[in-house]
Amino acid sequence: MPTNDKPANGQENPSFFDRLDQTPPPPALEPGGKHGTRLLARLRTAWKESWEEGGFLYQRWEEVFQARHASWHEITTWIKTAALFAGISLIVILADTVGGIASATLKDLSTVPATGAGSGLWGTVDHPVREYLADQAAHLSVTPAALYAFWQLTGLLGLVGGFFGSAGARIAWLLFGLGSLAMIWSAAPAGGRAAATGLAALMWALASIFALRGLTLRPIVHNHPPQYQFNPALHLHATIPTPTPAGDDLGPDNIHPLQR
Repeated sequence: MPTNDKPANGQENPSFFDRLDQTPPPPALEPGGKHGTRLLARLRTAWKESWEEGGFLYQRWEEVFQARHASWHEITTWIKTAALFAGISLIVILADTVGGIASATLKDLSTVPATGAGSGLWGTVDHPVREYLADQAAHLSVTPAALYAFWQLTGLLGLVGGFFGSAGARIAWLLFGLGSLAMIWSAAPAGGRAAATGLAALMWALASIFALRGLTLRPIVHNHPPQYQFNPALHLHATIPTPTPAGDDLGPDNIHPLQR
């Protein structure tokens, strides 16, 4: 398979397989020798010639070595293709891994009982949410455990995604917090409704330090210098009269008579 690469002398540079086809069998071998030995010798010869200066493999190695200092547009096509293929493969592997982790996490969360009793500060916030979801699931075609698992997964993704600056994750985090406060206010006991909702608001605010990291309400002003600078200048054109020759003087006062 010939290539378009040419060495410094302007002649076409044959590829490794062309070298292999052009390499004659070594003369030291007898006609009745083994075919595998002849093929191995031709491969060794073609490999050695391809790595010589100006050879096919030598130039490919030079292109790989120069790619470290060149821009993306200056890199050869085969290196770009290999890099894009590796990048796409890595993205597919990461997407498959993340999908498997999310599926396993959702499956584990769905096994948690939706009406489990809690204690402490977290139980004060978590128990009303469980009660509210269990009451609403009775009117829906979904189990309370699935609703509770989805609520947990939404909060987890909003917290992690918001920490890395994702706008969609931060919107999900805000909706998750507002929805949680509404559920706690609705399902908490009447005597401790305000305390439970306020405690949940404080915990949500503390977690928002990480979820809304870097978010500011101040307007961002970008001061970019103008692309074109206008420098006003005033150009004065003064006309200097041509001096009169000495031979044209009429009278001592240099007065010209009027002409009709």
